[in-house]
Amino acid sequence: MLDALTRLGLEVKYLDPATAFYGDTLEMTELRRDDEAVAYAAGETDLVLRRPSTVPRGGVHTHFAFSVPADEYDDWWDRLDGEFDLDEHVFGDARSLYCYDPDGNCVELGQTNVDGPGIDGIFEVVLEVEDLARAESFYTALGFEPVDRGEDRVRTRLQGPMALELWEPHLGLADARGGLHVDLAFDGDPDTVRAAVGDAACAVESVDDGVRIRDPDGHYLTVTGT
Repeated sequence: MLDALTRLGLEVKYLDPATAFYGDTLEMTELRRDDEAVAYAAGETDLVLRRPSTVPRGGVHTHFAFSVPADEYDDWWDRLDGEFDLDEHVFGDARSLYCYDPDGNCVELGQTNVDGPGIDGIFEVVLEVEDLARAESFYTALGFEPVDRGEDRVRTRLQGPMALELWEPHLGLADARGGLHVDLAFDGDPDTVRAAVGDAACAVESVDDGVRIRDPDGHYLTVTGT
């Protein structure tokens, strides 16, 4: 139903400091730019930095994870250490470092099986939700599968084209928070997605080659046909 994640949109107050972080410090390849937005390549996903001038606006204080080749991790740590207050967590055999961008998004760089060089994909995005059961029902209808739950249902981790974490309001690792009004886009089957969400969506509208849905917590999900 949903295939690759094609876009993650973030809201930025000013483009210059945001592009200095993602374009210069993280050395991401710029794809396009205008007065209101800049897009960078993160593997097959576009990271779009967008000023608050349109809808969907882009997520605020969003925690998300970039994929980096495992053998580059130490170089990334050395490059960012000192300039940023880094935090590190280990998941099995993989390490992840955490830092914050100029707009307060918690950015994770995690060791994954990607070719690189540099940032080569987004493997996790965290959404803040009011009601975990409602949010889980919404996204499992779209093909995500629950794989893990937090204590007292603070969070649910779903696996699909990428990992989607649903968090009730709280501080997670590195004091990260789930994003608000996050903008996600996927390749997929728009008609199947429209039917799957049914009346559970707050809004459903047609867009070029697809459909845009606003979930019960105000996050935007755009699906375009491949």
